[in-house]
Amino acid sequence: QVHLVESGGGLVQAGGSLRLSCAASGRTFSSYVMGWFRQAPGKDREFVSAISWTGGTTRYADSVKGRFTISRDNDKNTVYLQMNSLKPEDTAVYYCAVGPVGILTTTAQSYGGWGQGTQVTVSS
Repeated sequence: QVHLVESGGGLVQAGGSLRLSCAASGRTFSSYVMGWFRQAPGKDREFVSAISWTGGTTRYADSVKGRFTISRDNDKNTVYLQMNSLKPEDTAVYYCAVGPVGILTTTAQSYGGWGQGTQVTVSS
């Protein structure tokens, strides 16, 4: 069992930054890939980024590459998403999720343990 709680969302202007946190509880946290997804109004849930349990491997959607950085601190059972140079199209509810062991999949269906989400709104 893994429980996730996202935080750090808010309202920012284009070009601004936010740092999302995903606090996890569960003994198997460090064994799993962790991912960030987002869902904008009227759209499907979209892959944003994923990170291996060691933090040595990361993956990003093309839309956020170079602007977002995923990281994790297994000692704190926390995954982060540093979002810089935010754009209005980044506006969405951002979710943290637990992925399969050792597989950096972009498929939402492969993830579970979804958090409640945190709203990110970027104004132009």
